[in-house]
Amino acid sequence: MNGPHLSTRINKSTRPIADANFGFDQARHLLWRAGFGGTPEQIQTLVSWGPKKSVEHLVNYESIDAESVKDDEFDRNIIRPASQEEQATLRRARQAKDEDTVARFQARRQEAEREDRRQMSRIQRWWLKRMIETPRPLEEKMTLFWHGHFATSYRTIEDSYHMYMQNQLFRKHATGDFRELLFAIIRDPAMIAYLDNNDSRKGRPNENLAREIMELFSLGVGNYSEQDIKEGARALTGYSFQDDEFAFQKNSHDEGRKTILGRTGTMDGDDFVKAILEQRSCSKFLAAKLYRFFVADYPSGREDHDNAAKSVIGDIASSLLASKYKFKPVLTRLLLSEHFYDNAVVGEMIKSPIDLVVGTVRSMNTPVRDLGVLTAASGVMGQNLFYPPSVKGWDGGRSWVNTSTLFARQNILCFLLTGKLPVGYDALKDIEKYDPTPLLTPLAQGDAGGSSNPESVVDYLLRFTTGRPAAHNRAALLEFMKANGNTVNADTVTGLLLLVTAMPEYQLC
Repeated sequence: MNGPHLSTRINKSTRPIADANFGFDQARHLLWRAGFGGTPEQIQTLVSWGPKKSVEHLVNYESIDAESVKDDEFDRNIIRPASQEEQATLRRARQAKDEDTVARFQARRQEAEREDRRQMSRIQRWWLKRMIETPRPLEEKMTLFWHGHFATSYRTIEDSYHMYMQNQLFRKHATGDFRELLFAIIRDPAMIAYLDNNDSRKGRPNENLAREIMELFSLGVGNYSEQDIKEGARALTGYSFQDDEFAFQKNSHDEGRKTILGRTGTMDGDDFVKAILEQRSCSKFLAAKLYRFFVADYPSGREDHDNAAKSVIGDIASSLLASKYKFKPVLTRLLLSEHFYDNAVVGEMIKSPIDLVVGTVRSMNTPVRDLGVLTAASGVMGQNLFYPPSVKGWDGGRSWVNTSTLFARQNILCFLLTGKLPVGYDALKDIEKYDPTPLLTPLAQGDAGGSSNPESVVDYLLRFTTGRPAAHNRAALLEFMKANGNTVNADTVTGLLLLVTAMPEYQLC
């Protein structure tokens, strides 16, 4: 799916956008890319603030009260190591061929696994709810970024609390110091289990964690050697966990001399990370990942676009080095840059399933209706939280859209707007009836009678929902209004939104 813009003159400057060039369309774009969209009132607030204050508000979110999104209590002991007493009982039962006792232990384990899967579903709904409700959208957007970057799947580790712990780790370091996050990730039980480092010991190092840290998490292919991976794996031997805590198993650690990326010594996991962070390719790799997440596909195959992107990525990489891998100043520079607001960038990114669902609720103020339905739909559309398809995470971009996912996208948007499911209705649809007319409030304030004029309503909704009104879309919406007596009320505005959300342009942000 392509956006509507094919400009060949792309502003590649990372200079801050001028206040005079920051209006409704730019504020809308910022809220979608640095969060999950915004209501008309929120967009107008950012317009009144200007770009600098708006970006500072989003990036420096710690000052914003987040009491409304308190963490739920999840059970850390569903999947737990057997106690010494339990181990001894099971050992004696096996020696005595006491099949009843062994069967009871197996049944207890199976029930724990079932309960853990149920808890994983609750954690999925908890995070989706948090993304919908948070007053700190960039915090959750960056948590989502790190989840895709350091991709870890519950399907492999089968411990919901470890997935929850990792999610909180990403939130803690969301816009913080990448160095601290990389030191933490080699101690993260979920990551250690996912990449089998708990089985890595002196004489039998497992290369999975060392390889993925270099290839997918920090340097990229071509910026390390196979020997660096082998030596890195040795440095990470003994990095394991016990229950919910990191455990350094000294007896399993290889204390011999190693050479990694030009550094030599009796290196451990921290030394391995330090060697990586000294590589210029690390900042370039991260800058490119940030660019693809917040700005545009790269490489795109279009020379003019890619030349501009390459220049911006170089500037962002330099900012990462200058800030010693602290993300706040880097994100501030990127989100304020003239390039970020160029017409060739705005409205060109395909919304991820999470962006689509969360952004629709947040921007249109629809009822949430049923978090279970929303999480399931996100999975059908290709983005099942806590279940990335591989250690590479989600490919994103065009991979989000095909004939089956487009059908699912339209169904879930219809559900949010009307409560109608592909089969049946939400049981609470009449209680949670959606009234979209408050979306027109800024139109009424800005133009006397504008909120009752069908042409004004259509133009305003197209601009708000798609950012780029198209003539053929306008004609279809006006025809709908004409067929409904040109009456502006909750039903007709909902009808307009149903038509808009079925348009290809709504899949873009």
